Amino acid sequence: MLKVLTLGEIKSQIDVPKMIQAIEDGFVLYSEDKVVVPPVGFLNFKEPPGDVHIKYGYVKGDDVYVLKVASGFYDNEKMGVPFGDGVILVFSQQTGHLQLVLHDECWLTDMRTAAAGAVAARHLAPSKVDCIGIIGTGGQARLQLELLKGIVDCQRCVVWGRDADKVGKIISDLKANATIQDWGIEIEAADSVEALAAQSNLIVTTTSARDAIVLAAHVKAGTHITAMGSDDHGKQELAAALLGKADIVVADSISQCVDHGECFHAVKDGSITEESILELGNVIKDPAIGRSNDNQITVADLTGVAIQDIQIAKMVSRS
Repeated sequence: MLKVLTLGEIKSQIDVPKMIQAIEDGFVLYSEDKVVVPPVGFLNFKEPPGDVHIKYGYVKGDDVYVLKVASGFYDNEKMGVPFGDGVILVFSQQTGHLQLVLHDECWLTDMRTAAAGAVAARHLAPSKVDCIGIIGTGGQARLQLELLKGIVDCQRCVVWGRDADKVGKIISDLKANATIQDWGIEIEAADSVEALAAQSNLIVTTTSARDAIVLAAHVKAGTHITAMGSDDHGKQELAAALLGKADIVVADSISQCVDHGECFHAVKDGSITEESILELGNVIKDPAIGRSNDNQITVADLTGVAIQDIQIAKMVSRS
């Protein structure tokens, strides 16, 4: 019989440390070519503005395949409704029959995205993180910091966003968050991207920007940057020259990132070559090819790969 789980039921079945590990394992499977992941499907809307992403695939020899639809509509806040919605469908790999519907309202997408940021920081951040810089004020900005607890040992965070009121709101929300309170990390606003980068050696960008926010000149030696926002054509958070300045550039999926991630812009203008990009799963498998000292600048370009949806859906379906 078909099973349908609502958001509340789904949330009760997610163990965050296990989820982060499952996402990490998934990146390795992906880089080992043990996963079938077709290109992402996109639907883009102008009136009202919105994006719909369709991701799907399966682990070879597994018992299920997964299809995920997730949306984000930018004017929803004005109407008093949530920014995003979504559903994940789990099918039998033996019969093709639909087995499970996860009406997660995009929550699982948000969680697996934040988990990818935690994985990137675990493998690429400098050994001592003095300050975490969060760029953005949406739900993903909140989750990125929350899931870094236990991954990096840091006691200070600064936040920057274009809207000062939204910066104040996210800082207030984070300070009220039980995980953040247990962490004891200090959080304050940064006056500018330059000021944030001057203080931070772990920066996470979580915006829907279409022009570079973080420039090469902003970033000091020893910094790791995880860029989350460029998950569709036309989006960009990092200047191409910043990737050229980096000692190591890592992609969750090289093929995806050169199509519509930060790497697309850097490869297009010649700042880097596609051949120079490392894949996250390979860095996890072989840390020797990743960061080798605390003076290097590293960049993780994360566009979101269907293996993340597969892994998190399997966690829920097998709970």
